[in-house]
Amino acid sequence: MQIYWTKINKIIEETPEIKTYMLDCPEGFTWEEGSHIHLALEGFNAGEKPNRNLIRHMSISTLPHEKSIGITTRIKEECSEFKSILRNMKIGEEVAVFKTHSNVPLKREDKNVYLLSSGVGLATFRPLVLDYFERADNVNHIHSLNIDSSRDFLFTNIFASLPNKKFTSQFVDNRNDYYDEVKKLAADKDGIFYVVGSDEFLVHNIEVLRAQGVKAEQIMLDKHEQTKSEFLAF
Repeated sequence: MQIYWTKINKIIEETPEIKTYMLDCPEGFTWEEGSHIHLALEGFNAGEKPNRNLIRHMSISTLPHEKSIGITTRIKEECSEFKSILRNMKIGEEVAVFKTHSNVPLKREDKNVYLLSSGVGLATFRPLVLDYFERADNVNHIHSLNIDSSRDFLFTNIFASLPNKKFTSQFVDNRNDYYDEVKKLAADKDGIFYVVGSDEFLVHNIEVLRAQGVKAEQIMLDKHEQTKSEFLAF
């Protein structure tokens, strides 16, 4: 396993609680849309065993042509050791990245694609949408639905409806409205439904989608295959 030490080159305050850390892209390092990465802080590998408190599995919110690895995360006032250290890091400081993989690349099967997310989960979908804007081949339409009770909606410059590009975007701030919209979207029995959020959020969405007749193979989760099968096994 190759570990890349790289520097923070920019910190973007997306909302009062959400920041994007832009990291220099190491030579030869690449990824595809929907990828996640392991982000580690100084000292994580100082002992005999890695300090897992200093490692997090994070989505990459950028595409390679943006020339930086974007990590978008919510940091609350009360947070973990990892988030507390990250919050105080400055431009020029180093972090480690390793083991990148995509569980949710954009499927191009001449179908409608629905992106269902909660809060900062939208960061996983940002590269999919940008990839679609650059090349719309074999995707009929993309619809994004995001719920965030804070109302500090993320990436509103990108997640804005563009009828000419066959892209629509919705933001809601409460569960009732969100699940009402999910039920409407699930009327498309041939659509592909991506879901990103907490495990609880995934379970609720799967229950609603399956109750509306959406098949397990139409539901895409940002999980390894075995874990995905466990979520969908009912």
